[in-house]
Amino acid sequence: MKTMLKKAAGAALALSLAVGGAHAQQVLFWSTQARPVEETQKMRDEVLKGFEGPVDYQVAEDGPWLTRLQAELQAGSGTIGLLGGLHGDFSTMGANLVDLSGVDVGQAKVNEAYRKLGMLGTSEQKYMPWMQATYLMAANKQALQYLPDGVDLNTITYDQLIAWVKNIAEKTGSPKFGFPAGPKGLKHRFFEGFLYPSYTGSMVTKFRSAQAETAWNKFKELWQYTNANSTNYAFMQEPLLSGEVWVAFDHVARLADAFNKKPDEFVAFPAPAGPAGRGFMPVVAGVAIPKTSPDMNKAKALVAYMLKPETQIATLKATNFFPVVDVKLPDDMPASVKAFGPAIGAMTGARDALPALLPMGLGDLGGKFNQVYTDSFERIVLGGEDVHGVLEQQAAALKAIIDQAKAPCWAPDKPSEGACPVD
Repeated sequence: MKTMLKKAAGAALALSLAVGGAHAQQVLFWSTQARPVEETQKMRDEVLKGFEGPVDYQVAEDGPWLTRLQAELQAGSGTIGLLGGLHGDFSTMGANLVDLSGVDVGQAKVNEAYRKLGMLGTSEQKYMPWMQATYLMAANKQALQYLPDGVDLNTITYDQLIAWVKNIAEKTGSPKFGFPAGPKGLKHRFFEGFLYPSYTGSMVTKFRSAQAETAWNKFKELWQYTNANSTNYAFMQEPLLSGEVWVAFDHVARLADAFNKKPDEFVAFPAPAGPAGRGFMPVVAGVAIPKTSPDMNKAKALVAYMLKPETQIATLKATNFFPVVDVKLPDDMPASVKAFGPAIGAMTGARDALPALLPMGLGDLGGKFNQVYTDSFERIVLGGEDVHGVLEQQAAALKAIIDQAKAPCWAPDKPSEGACPVD
């Protein structure tokens, strides 16, 4: 009987080891991205199929994703081979991530601004950029005839944009710049990630600075040549298609329909630059390896695979997130993708590129944070209140939110010990 039990136990152990071995050969890719069922399946069937060796692509909401990772880190061992997430997902876990500086990405030219973000303020490559989305400018080709002499859309500044839309308004008899200032428009992202960084090099610390006052006064100039219906706009693709607007700013997803329906009528180009740089707000996703990854070599090979040009294109098709490496897009992509790809590349790869990350560490106070910028816009630009006075008051509100959340600074502001200061 004992012999039979020993044999049974031995068989069970052998089976366990065999199953464990099979799992060990598979890289678990644990991700917060591509969560919709269709996107998850495309990641498995189309994006990862070319990798040498099996990959188990599994997705989770932010909370469960972090809980499982923390449990494995605490235990000192785990099954997660590779992590996929947004910059904010990785921002506080740098000490638990493997340095990816030595990963050979071949000929892939990775966006330098995003690569630096992936260092998380250290000397090591804590994550590698994986994919991106962002906001862009769009224009009806009819507007191009009114561009001031010598202006290149790929290097346009705020002063040049104002001169351009002023020309359009004066020559056509009506303002044709469009801005998503409606209740459901993403206007707060423009002020947080584009206007403020371009003039102050900051999103938070220099909120009430002299440079911030200049930025708001500059936007007031732009508003003179902005279509009055902008306070109702949520998505800029509709007024572009109707011809009500000739030049506009919005998220790529809210511009796409115009380019797909009338591909020959529109051009896309980078957001403007100001004195401090070309501020823009990327939604940057990256891949990282936790220190408890069971097979470092396979995980690093998967990092390199995700950055191959053909993988980046497959990822774009699967998720509508754009590449973070230089790629030539194939001819079978939608018109919007063909138009946005080069514009995103020009913006993110510009010498004066200044990425401003989505607000981090605010928890459920994120809405109140955004409202500070929206209220400032409504009071200064729509209400005509004194810029200095409004910023003094709004800075106090901003500081209270940051202090309550105890949120440290994020790019473009320099890292802080404790809550990000509002100078």
